Amino acid sequence: MGTGKSSVSRRLSDILALRELDTDAMIEERSGMKIAQIFAVYGQEYFRDLESQLLEELSDTSDTVISCGGGIILRPENRRMLRECGTVFLLTARPETIMNRLRRDSSRPLLDGSDREAAVRRLMNERKELYRESADHCISTDGRSLDDICREIIKWEER
Repeated sequence: MGTGKSSVSRRLSDILALRELDTDAMIEERSGMKIAQIFAVYGQEYFRDLESQLLEELSDTSDTVISCGGGIILRPENRRMLRECGTVFLLTARPETIMNRLRRDSSRPLLDGSDREAAVRRLMNERKELYRESADHCISTDGRSLDDICREIIKWEER
């Protein structure tokens, strides 16, 4: 959350002339609801079910940049599918960077409450090992341009 996944995937798909898919956007489009609404009406588990179903559908996709929501790695089957789909890049950022990027964003259901920074730190800590287990390569996005991040991804893929 707030590491630049959607922005980087859009820019990378433009540079490489590949199709770009954003799992959160696809879920919102299919359900006709914003993610915050899905959480409020049906709960987090229902949303995670939608993520898993969508990832299963996308597992045979090729020549595509896929941006996944930050919680997709919570389920072991999703981590397995991600690894089987292709190269997985983990975008990271310091909590301060994330807070700065999300300061005007009220659409994050897991950040509801008064202490958003504590929530960000808690989520990062809880998910850290799952992210690392899922990723082929980690890239810090702190203080970097979209083009710089994309160049690193392209360089990695050319190996």
